[in-house]
Amino acid sequence: MNSTTAFAEERNPTDWQGDAMQKRIRKRYAAERRFKALGLGAIILSAGFLAFLLIVMVGNGLRGFTQTELPVEIDFPAMTGGASASQFEGANAAANLRTLGVRDIVNTSVEIQYGEQGTELFSAGGWQAVSAEILNDPEIVETKTTLYLPAESEIDVAYKGDGSASAEERVAELEDQLSTGFNWNFLSNSDATDPMQVGIWGALKGSLITMFITLIIAFPIGVLSALYLEEYAPKNRFTDLIEVSINNLAAVPSIIFGLLGLAVFLNLFGLPRSAALVGGLTLALMTMPVIVISGRNAVKAVPPSIREAALGIGASQMQVVFHHVLPLALPGILTGTIIGMARALGETAPLLMIGMRAFIATPPSGIVEPATVLPVQIFLWSDEVNRGFVEKTSAAIIVLLLFLLTMNALAIYLRNRFETRW
Repeated sequence: MNSTTAFAEERNPTDWQGDAMQKRIRKRYAAERRFKALGLGAIILSAGFLAFLLIVMVGNGLRGFTQTELPVEIDFPAMTGGASASQFEGANAAANLRTLGVRDIVNTSVEIQYGEQGTELFSAGGWQAVSAEILNDPEIVETKTTLYLPAESEIDVAYKGDGSASAEERVAELEDQLSTGFNWNFLSNSDATDPMQVGIWGALKGSLITMFITLIIAFPIGVLSALYLEEYAPKNRFTDLIEVSINNLAAVPSIIFGLLGLAVFLNLFGLPRSAALVGGLTLALMTMPVIVISGRNAVKAVPPSIREAALGIGASQMQVVFHHVLPLALPGILTGTIIGMARALGETAPLLMIGMRAFIATPPSGIVEPATVLPVQIFLWSDEVNRGFVEKTSAAIIVLLLFLLTMNALAIYLRNRFETRW
């Protein structure tokens, strides 16, 4: 009789029904229930924090898309001396508008209606809305009309329920005349000193240009590097060193890449400061290791039988890689690209190091012109003293989140498209 048989005979079957065994089973089930409860609690807690963040951001940010307005009656024929609508049509419209003196016309109309101190009730750049209205509808200069212009920032904040005591008093005096309208300036303007005139378009355009440069540099280089390391590079100490270096670069703090961009692109190559080109190059350096690592994992996950079958029917090594391996690995590569680009989109520290925190009042028209990006613009507005910038900061965060969701949705669509091909 061997030891196994002896152990089976000595064992009492009734032990499985014994108190000690039942106690252990109950403890095991209780531990499992506690683990499930902890997991569910963690999910609920995470969802609660996310919901709180979204509620706060949306609650504050939606007010940033609206503005408080006051009516101003303007008698254009009397103010302009009989200007005609034809003067503000065609190629000379902008030049004629500058000679018209719209700001003086608006200020005079405001003083007639609200008194000598009436201009303090309106945003300093409110007259620009009148200029835009004239260019949009030139016939307005031949009529007497009432236009709604943005109120001063403190009045705007107070009318929305979060102002100072003095501003609330002025709001109470003007209660019957105040109204709320959609703030188109926020979508079409760039940075400004007046919170009623700031806009997100300059930073959004800078982000688009910067992300485009990052993508066209980091994606092809990262994918080709991953293919070379997995399919062509010999396994030796040198390639091991490269792999370790890439893994370490993926974990380097982003501000280090900012210092690298400052030393190389600005000081060594003399590229223009605050340019989207420099920002894109810097973020490409930061994103590339993530794409290389995810690309290598995706290429490695392709079954070896695919390679063997292609080689067996006479395909060259390059044909195997680009006709079979790369298309199959592309969904995984795009997943890594999504992660890398999402990280780059939200980065602020490296861009601050290369000077992209400048006051940009005009949207960039090229890759070498001064630009800023959404995260940096949010950072700058959050540091402003004027309370009117609080809601603009939250509104800019909403735009950033929508921009990120749009990028991710596009990348997921492309990934799924390639998955259905194979």
